[in-house]
Amino acid sequence: MCRRSVHVNENFRRANFTAADMRESNFSGSTFNGAYLEKAVAYRTNFTGADLSDTLMDRMVLNEANLTNAVLVRAVLTRSDLGGAAINGADFSDAVLDLPQKQALCKYANGTNPITGVSTRKSLGCGNTRRNAYGSPSSPLLSAPPPKLLDRDGFCDESTGLCDATK
Repeated sequence: MCRRSVHVNENFRRANFTAADMRESNFSGSTFNGAYLEKAVAYRTNFTGADLSDTLMDRMVLNEANLTNAVLVRAVLTRSDLGGAAINGADFSDAVLDLPQKQALCKYANGTNPITGVSTRKSLGCGNTRRNAYGSPSSPLLSAPPPKLLDRDGFCDESTGLCDATK
C-alpha cells in the first residue's frame, strides 16, 4: 500500500494491511469488514463513512485521521493512537479500546452515525462511570471477574455457578 493513494468506495473485506503505510490516503466510503490493520500507519488518512467493523486495528497509528461517520463496531483498537482524530458521528459500539484512549476521545466525541443511528458518545461509553470503571479486555486486571466466580479447583455449585476459592 502506498502513501497518499486514493481508494474511495472500494471493498477491502478481510484484506491484510499489517504494517502498511497508509499515510495521507483516502479510503472514504470503503469497506474493511474483518480486515487486518495492525501496526499500520494511517496518519491523516481519510476514513470518512468507511465500514471498519470487525477489524483488527491493534497498535495502529491513526493520528489526525478522519473517522467522521465511520463504523468501527467490534473493532479492536488496543494500543492504537487516535490523537487528534476526527470522530464526529463515528460508531465505536463494542469496540475494544484502552481506557486512557477512550477517555481522551470522550473529551470531544459528538454526533450520531448516519448508518447505525448510534451516538458517538454512547458508543464509547462516555459519561458511563460503571462501564469505564471496568476497563476493557485490553486491561484484564480491571475487568477480571471476582475471585468467587473463578473455578480454581473445579469445585463449583452447579445451581449458582459460584465457586469457593478457599477449597
